[in-house]
Amino acid sequence: METSFSRSNEKVRLEIPIKIHGLWHAGNYDPNDFLGRLIKDKWVKTFELSLAQTIDYNWFASDDHLKMFRENFGYDDVQCFRTGWPMEYLKTMFTPKKKEDIILFPHRIAPEKQVEIFRDLAKEMPEYKFIVCQDSRLSKDQYHDLLERSKMVFSANVQETLGISCYEGALAGAIPMVPDRLSYSEMYSDGFRYPSEWTESWDSYLKYKEKTKRIYILSVFISRRVCISIN
Repeated sequence: METSFSRSNEKVRLEIPIKIHGLWHAGNYDPNDFLGRLIKDKWVKTFELSLAQTIDYNWFASDDHLKMFRENFGYDDVQCFRTGWPMEYLKTMFTPKKKEDIILFPHRIAPEKQVEIFRDLAKEMPEYKFIVCQDSRLSKDQYHDLLERSKMVFSANVQETLGISCYEGALAGAIPMVPDRLSYSEMYSDGFRYPSEWTESWDSYLKYKEKTKRIYILSVFISRRVCISIN
């Protein structure tokens, strides 16, 4: 692509080559994202595809996201690349503190995040303090302090292209408990991932609830032992 502009009636060509880069976060092409759930008009997919075809380099943070993008559009002529997500800067933002019996839900309250599973686990395990971050109006500093005091961050998400909140929790010294799906499969080793079918829906959660609880208890126990060894 080359740039040009008009000066009075004269068109001036700058002869400057330009390449367009785009970092995709989410969109209508993801059926579990709120854009995919709420907007069914055909023009949305056409608009997103036109963006992808106009952009010279379409970047995605994970292989899972890139694969979903290609499959849902059904086009191979779009230049797509996986870049990873530069979250190293977050390391300087957290200082792990003495851990409390806090299990944290650091995601937004939305259907694709399945907060109802977390709230039900809270009823089943009253010995731990289950906190949904968006139930309170937290400042950034208050949110970071809560992460630093928590023993675990939990996810039952069915939509996740980046996974920043659980990554923040890990940097703050909390154990991430995430499903083996979406971007989580690339970000965490086996010890932090539970089988995807345990929380694929409310019904599947009810079916596997006892297994989920056992993993919770084991993870919190491990966290307690780690805290003791550190302190």
